[in-house]
Amino acid sequence: MHTEGLNIRFTGKGGEYFRIWIVNLLLTVLTLGIYSAWAKVRRMQYFHRNTWLNESNFDYHGTPIAILKGRLIAIGMFAAYNVMINFKPLIGLAILLVIAIVMPFLLVKSFRFRLYNTSYRGLRFGFTGSFKGAYLNFLLLPVASLFTLYLLAPFTHRQIKAYQHNNSRFGQTAFSFDAGAGQFYLIYFLTFLWFLLAGALLGVGAYFIFNHAIVEAAQENNRQMFMYIGIGVYLLFIIAMLLLVPYFTSRIQNLVWNNTRLGMHEFESNLGAMKLFWISISNFLLIIFTLGLFKPFADVRMARYRLQSIRMMPAGDMDTFLAASKQDDGAMGSETAEMFDIDIAL
Repeated sequence: MHTEGLNIRFTGKGGEYFRIWIVNLLLTVLTLGIYSAWAKVRRMQYFHRNTWLNESNFDYHGTPIAILKGRLIAIGMFAAYNVMINFKPLIGLAILLVIAIVMPFLLVKSFRFRLYNTSYRGLRFGFTGSFKGAYLNFLLLPVASLFTLYLLAPFTHRQIKAYQHNNSRFGQTAFSFDAGAGQFYLIYFLTFLWFLLAGALLGVGAYFIFNHAIVEAAQENNRQMFMYIGIGVYLLFIIAMLLLVPYFTSRIQNLVWNNTRLGMHEFESNLGAMKLFWISISNFLLIIFTLGLFKPFADVRMARYRLQSIRMMPAGDMDTFLAASKQDDGAMGSETAEMFDIDIAL
């Protein structure tokens, strides 16, 4: 029987984070991107340290050098591909193949880095996923999904989440994930129906809004008017996507966390599509109108809503659980330098 649920709280403030964000941005530009690794550490520490559960906050311990190393590897690979695909297409395709082959390996190291460098009340998280599982879920299944015209996409999504959650742990306690593929297929199917509806409404709206302008532009061969019409249609498309993405995001987050456990402890998520839509579209408009300066405030707003929609339903006393979850950091120490030394996330 569950005790009272524990809500996640996010105490970050837009004004506070703006000061961190603007300094990070300026130093990243002045150092031609090198400072971005240090910027990420400052950003991650701010968001982790302002995320609270049961009167204790999380923390982030990642090192900028490890992040910089991962970014240089990722940027180097994709830069080599982009250069060679234009001058030597066959070599470019060979580089793309190499990227696809090494990416699951790098993703596992990245997951290990990020979780090991996240802590709560002094206990580290961890990731024990195998490289074999990574190649299955991040390479073979996505390729199979592509060749089945994405009919396998919901199943692939489910397998990726299962791989991530079933191989994560907090201290000595493992996470588990039990959502079925059918639940993912239902969300994808409903999202596709919404996509068709949005497409139909977009087409009707574009016809009534731009029909006269298109005829006039065609008669006068007015290229500038065609450009304005194209911009208008593109803006309608963005609005349609701003409707679809919050729906899909909210349903997936709720499905994932409502089917995730930490030992015997369960989680609940009640992220609402309409509220997420309002936050998304207002953030989008305010970022445009402020020439990007609202970005840190938008990040804080989104993080607060998404985090505070999740709660933990403990199966017993949390102090007892934390004591039982303590890990042997000494035993892990010898592995740390080898296993948790890279983060490829950009």
